[in-house]
Amino acid sequence: MSNKKSQGRTRAQESSNAIERMYVTMRHLFNRGFYKPMGISGETLRESLLLLKPEIYGSIGEEKAELNGLLYVMDRLPMGIEECTYINLTSDEGYANSHFKPIIPEKRRRNCYRIDDEQMNIEITRGRSEIYDILTHLTFLFVESHKISKRVVISGDGTTTRDWEKLEKAVRSKRKLNQEEREVAITHTAYILGRTFKEVTEIYTSFATPQRPERLLHIVYWLGKLAIEEQVNHNKRTITFSPVLRERIGHHIHGEIWANTIKDVLHKNELLDREIHIISANMHSVMNTLFAPRALKSMVSKKDIFEVYEMLSQKENSHLEQKVSKTAMQCGMLYIKDTSGTNIDVQIFDATAMDCSEADLHLNEAVIREQKPLLMVMDYAFGEQAYETIDELLKPYHLKSKKVHLNVKSISIMGKAGILEGGKGDIMIPSAHIFEGTADNYPFKNELKKEDFDRQGVQVCEGAMITVLGTSLQNKDILKFFYNSTWNVIGLEMEGAHYQKAIQAASKIRGNISPEVKVRYAYYASDNPLETGSTLASGGLGTSGVKPTYVITRKILEQIFN
Repeated sequence: MSNKKSQGRTRAQESSNAIERMYVTMRHLFNRGFYKPMGISGETLRESLLLLKPEIYGSIGEEKAELNGLLYVMDRLPMGIEECTYINLTSDEGYANSHFKPIIPEKRRRNCYRIDDEQMNIEITRGRSEIYDILTHLTFLFVESHKISKRVVISGDGTTTRDWEKLEKAVRSKRKLNQEEREVAITHTAYILGRTFKEVTEIYTSFATPQRPERLLHIVYWLGKLAIEEQVNHNKRTITFSPVLRERIGHHIHGEIWANTIKDVLHKNELLDREIHIISANMHSVMNTLFAPRALKSMVSKKDIFEVYEMLSQKENSHLEQKVSKTAMQCGMLYIKDTSGTNIDVQIFDATAMDCSEADLHLNEAVIREQKPLLMVMDYAFGEQAYETIDELLKPYHLKSKKVHLNVKSISIMGKAGILEGGKGDIMIPSAHIFEGTADNYPFKNELKKEDFDRQGVQVCEGAMITVLGTSLQNKDILKFFYNSTWNVIGLEMEGAHYQKAIQAASKIRGNISPEVKVRYAYYASDNPLETGSTLASGGLGTSGVKPTYVITRKILEQIFN
């Protein structure tokens, strides 16, 4: 038993060391300014990723291609990146004012620009975490591309298999493929990927877009084509980091502009002296909780409120969301669309402008009249960006010759996280955040408790959470170690330690906000990385995420308003 345990511990340590090596290497390559992912300079990244075999990348270490991981990555990278030999990571350097049309990935808000046939520029405005995220995804992509080239190149001069020639013909075809032609192309592609016809067919439509129904064929072809050129002609793909990005990273440039814009809006609307409750959440749950009962009165009277929330979450009901938004605006909601590059929009709600009798919540009207609370809802940050944004937001506002400190009473963080004991849709209440790869840990008094969610129809667990360097690098060995160790880790996410570091610095060291500021953290499970088929790459939550989202939102609001 002890021997088995030591083997498990060793594998966890190996994985932990691989993550550390990846981050050290990525920092080194960033400082260097460029590297070739499939050359000697990218070797450490490739080897570390193959040693790790993160759950999100499934069969990366096997000969067969990883389909779910490929879909996950392509949803977070710009359309057409598979065609590019040169990928340039830049800061916000003025491309928005050029003829280049921004390409925004399906599942990540970032501006990308196709410069020419060979080059894609990706704008980095969310800090180092975004760079790590992109480089990890690109490393996976290039490893997969070389699997393709190994299966189709049959001699040193670049002679390729019949399957490859058939795929090329299908991709190069100018006309739309019919069902028969598509299935023939899928047959050849399945062989190239080392997958079954059924597996490729089942995921085929997930890659498709209205403009590119055969997108999977296109991706496989271009990944293979560029890998063949690397192998045969030594024309290696290159990733570069612009000088401006290297100069700006870590200087809070976007966070400072973002925070100052918010404070300017508060000043302009004579709200600077009000009690402020900051909530990091999505851009719909607080607004819907406060104003759906008024905006959709007839619907709410006939249905359970959570059924209404579920309807609001569905794309086909966007007109209902617009109705709620219009009502919120009429009741004084201020909406600050981000122009700083942080990609974090903000909503401000003045509680004194609300009609408490219409809200489907337990609200204390006397508290609202006396304290006049102001809710500031900020969209999700990404990794280290959480520190940058909260750190800048909590700094005093410079008004002519004086400093005005914000009267922040509470900071509530709600988000998605991976769970280690439970399943999708469960709720996690952290008692501390542990920062992966360091000895840093951040215990805190969480105003939210497990018992707050009793009789809410959701499963809840309480304990420490690990703030990981990147969700795409986690594997079962590391997670099992944390889960079984005395750390009592219940889940993993990317922002908690960064938020808490900024809050503690502002309240206990810098004196920018009161040391009595209340903090609330609650997460709902988007995946269970310890369960095969329940990782992030296996698909989203769908409507199963609606109930925990609103259960947490309602509890946060009830605590603020009582």
